Amino acid sequence: MKDDERQVSRVVRLRSALEAAFAPVSLEIRDDGAAHVGHAGAREGGHFHVTIVAHAFDGRSSLERHRLVYAALADVMPGNIHALSISARAPSE
Repeated sequence: MKDDERQVSRVVRLRSALEAAFAPVSLEIRDDGAAHVGHAGAREGGHFHVTIVAHAFDGRSSLERHRLVYAALADVMPGNIHALSISARAPSE
């Protein structure tokens, strides 16, 4: 599989896992891999930024929200994600 295809496959996996876990109102996944070409960890997985808005985050702290996202991606993380930046908000925010 080519690098581009691998990255698209990773985004599809991320999206699928997050949609299943949160039924988000809004979900954006940005692939930041191009900015990390040559970085030693880039071969172990992609670099992504996730912006997600979901009712599951209502009344939860930022730390709790991040833990929920990491838990939802636990099966996807190994070999697919090297770095993950998360912006998680409730719809009321």
